[in-house]
Amino acid sequence: MKLQRKNRLRALSLGAVAVSGALALTACGSDDNGGSSGSSTSSASANASSIKCDNAKGQLLADGSSAQKNAIDAWVKNFSQACGVQINYKGSGSGAGVTAFTQGQVAFAGSDSALKPEEVTASKKVCSGGQGIDLPMVGGAIAIGYNVPGVDNLVLDAPTLAKIFDSKITNWNDAAIKKLNPTAKLPNLKIQAFHRSDESGTTDNLTKYLIATTPSNWKYSGGKAWQAKGGQSAPQSAGVAQQVKQTSGAIGYFELSYVSDGIKAASIDTGASKPVAPSTASATADIAAAQVVGTGKDLSLKLDYKTKAEGAYPISLVTYEIACDKGNKADTLPATKAFLRYIASEDGQKILSTIDYAPVPDEIITKVRSTVEGLS
Repeated sequence: MKLQRKNRLRALSLGAVAVSGALALTACGSDDNGGSSGSSTSSASANASSIKCDNAKGQLLADGSSAQKNAIDAWVKNFSQACGVQINYKGSGSGAGVTAFTQGQVAFAGSDSALKPEEVTASKKVCSGGQGIDLPMVGGAIAIGYNVPGVDNLVLDAPTLAKIFDSKITNWNDAAIKKLNPTAKLPNLKIQAFHRSDESGTTDNLTKYLIATTPSNWKYSGGKAWQAKGGQSAPQSAGVAQQVKQTSGAIGYFELSYVSDGIKAASIDTGASKPVAPSTASATADIAAAQVVGTGKDLSLKLDYKTKAEGAYPISLVTYEIACDKGNKADTLPATKAFLRYIASEDGQKILSTIDYAPVPDEIITKVRSTVEGLS
């Protein structure tokens, strides 16, 4: 499966190069907003209409969620080669991205958590006559990645997971883990639990899951900053994944696309008929039940962390692109709007499932597209 994922990523990269060359000739300045070109001579030409460059030019600075970094990289490759716009997305973490946005340092930010009221207030200082809004663009499963020799199919539940990350369960052959994995050969090995060192929406979503499902075992208030005692830390999703990969007995959390050779992902016992593994399909099943709770043009969502639906993975997240609804800077608005239009488009969303992300459900992404068109 890991080799297949690498092949998909390689194919995506090569395909982007081939397609983008044609896009550069056909898409920039086009008034076609998404329909087929009708040409049968080139599949690239048929897909070119998904990138409408308009007057996009120059470069964009952006920062935020590291969970969506692999998706952003794929999108930027296509968009930049089509429109000639350079996009520098740092992926420093949701907290850093929101701060950069409210300080006017970036054109847009990515965050796995919706803006808090005080962050909306801060955004009004940089969004002249408007405010920052949440636009859900990327869905995904938060994988519980582990590196335990001889254990290929680990099952965990919320109470056990909470106790592991709160240093209450410290060895892999603990009775609670054995009960969930009666046939596994669990070693007498110390658990090395890794969490994010930076403020992270991935941390926020994981802890929201634990608070919702096992409050008696997770007595922290939650948020982007890690609060539990003990464990070890690393920056960004890539950093946590790297530590898990190189540390025997390790466990950590990160977006599914960071699961690679040397890391396996645990299935979660939700109370459904069988444990649910993280996947594009299982995350989509959970996110499809999300409710829009934002007001006005804000499209922030409420996820069901307590789901027991068959095949629905409960530790999921939605990454928002945060932009001004009004008052975007004149020199970056065309490129910001064109890029957000592309990633919300049908072709932009199709890329996600090929790299272990979940597309945003149709009912929600349709609202996103309409909101993007109204950015000013």
